[in-house]
Parts: sequence; C-alpha cells; structure tokens
Amino acid sequence: MRRFTRTLAAVALAATVVAGTAGWASGNSQRAVTGPPPGSASWRADGVLGRELPDPGRATPAQVRAFFGRLDAAEQRELTERHPSVVGNLDGVPLELRYRANALALRASHDPRYASLAGSGRQILAFDPRGRGQVAEVFGDLRSARHVSVVVPGSDIDAGTFDRRGDVYGTPAGMARSLYEETAPGGAVIAWAGYTTPVGLGLDAATGGLAEAGAERLTLFTAGLAADGLPAPVVFCHSYGSVVCGIAASGLGATDLVVFGSPGMRADDVAGLHTGARVWAAKDDTDWIDDVPHVEVAGLGHGADPTDEEFGARRVPADDAEGHTGYFAPGTDSLRAFAAIAEGVSR
Repeated sequence: MRRFTRTLAAVALAATVVAGTAGWASGNSQRAVTGPPPGSASWRADGVLGRELPDPGRATPAQVRAFFGRLDAAEQRELTERHPSVVGNLDGVPLELRYRANALALRASHDPRYASLAGSGRQILAFDPRGRGQVAEVFGDLRSARHVSVVVPGSDIDAGTFDRRGDVYGTPAGMARSLYEETAPGGAVIAWAGYTTPVGLGLDAATGGLAEAGAERLTLFTAGLAADGLPAPVVFCHSYGSVVCGIAASGLGATDLVVFGSPGMRADDVAGLHTGARVWAAKDDTDWIDDVPHVEVAGLGHGADPTDEEFGARRVPADDAEGHTGYFAPGTDSLRAFAAIAEGVSR
C-alpha cells in the first residue's frame, strides 16, 4: 500500500511539473556553470613567475593553498592583478587575495547587475559572471572568526538577485546578514550563491541535475575554507539549496547542517546523508513547500521531508516564521535558534 501511495504521489508530481499545474510555475531549463574559473586558459599559459601555476581544473584546494604559501607578497600581487577572475574564484587561494581579486574583477565589469557588489566595504569571496552569475560574500571578519556559517540558497538566485531589495530574507545576502547580526561578536557568515539554481518551479527544480553540479562546487568551496585554516562551518540550506546540501553532505566537513523550507535532501533519513554533522530541519505551517510531494521516483522529487520525525533530524522551532522565506526574519524563533546553532550553543 505504501509503495502504491508513493507511486501515485510521483505520478502527481510529474504531472504538476510537466503541466505547470497545482501551484507549480513553468521554469526555464538551465545549464549548470561548472569547471574551472573564467580565464583559466590564460592562467595556465602564463610563465610570469618562471614556474608552472596550479591547474585550476585539477589542483585540490590544499594544493592551491600550498602553492600560494610559497609565494612572496610581490608574486601574490602579480598573479592577483594579472588573473583576478582565477585568483578570486579558485578554492584554496588565501581569502585576502580573493577579496582583492574580486574587487578588481567587479570594477572592470560594466554589467549594471553587479554595480552594487562593487560597493566599498563589501567582502566578495567569489564572483563568476558566466551564465546568470555566481557570488559569495562574507559578513564579519572571516580570518579571525571563532565560528563560521555558510548560507546556501534555493531557486531563482543568481548574481542579479543576490541581494535584491524585495523579499530580503529570501536572498543569500539578506539571510547571511540577518544571521550575522543575530549572533554574538566573533563569528562570520558567508552568503554562497556559487551554483546555477533553477528558475521557477519547473523540471529543473523537481530533478537533481543542478543540485549535483552545485554539490560539487559547494564541496570544493568548503574544502577551500579548510585549506585556508578556517573553522569547520555550520551550513544553512534553504529550499532547493537543501537538495544541494543533501548530495554534498558527506564531503562538506560541516559541524552542523541546517535545512529549512526543504523539498527533500535525496535521502530517506539522516543516516542516508553519510555525514557526521548534526542535522537540523525547520518548516513553518505557512510554507508552500509543504504542498510538494516528498517522494523521489524515476528522478522526480527529492525524497523524504527532513522535518518528519522518521527522518531523524533535530527540529528547529519555526511557528512564527511566515511563508517560504521568513525563517531569517528578525524576532523569529527560527532565527534565534539558527544563531544558537551557529554559535555552538545548541550542541
């Protein structure tokens, strides 16, 4: 009977995705931006230092960090100025160089979508203008932080919507800033929009292709943080971002994994994530995600609801959050709980 019920739910899911009914909007198919940073070909061919540079497509973050650790300040500056798009996006490069490189790349860009990102004082840890654009921004002093959090967003997020004025707490910058302001001094929060997200709620949002590509990028990103000697992160994953985090869970090196407004993590339960991280889940009663069938059949859907008791995640209170993007709103129980998890108080 259970299998029959799940099959019916899967058929219903397929119908809503293909036909765009029952609240699902039509989405545009996206091609994931993957591979090494822009400008990698010029980087590989550059002999300015008289030695081979690490291959952006093959070198691990630890190898990249070791290479930069052998350079003096003048050599680091030379590479940053000659290849800002590579230095700014290559996991394992010291974060101070990445800030500098991305500031240079943003100033050289004439795309109005990125004008606000070039503002004074912003700490841009990644900026890739390919496709719809990918960005990561740091709130706080990451180098001296005692605890680090990473916020992974869901659908419809790119460089142009990274910090939009409308629906602030549905944006990575808005979520990260709110969490940073709620936590005690001494922490840092990274808003990571470093993968190609689905547009709308069509087939991309119901399948795992973009999440798989995003999981690979997220794993490299957190490995880069580790290579730079930063604390193991707490990772917060919203909506489709929780699918990314579920696939990446075993390789993130996170202390805690927090999902909210999740359509599923491509796992039946916490054990299926193969992670040593503590897993937390939140969903408020007004979140439309509750109308999405929590199944995974024939590649459609993302599996069990992480807030179900059988899943085994620790439940985060979210009764006063509103809708799908209200979890980081100031004054909510969910934000207070998120801050306690980020600080290590709830362990």
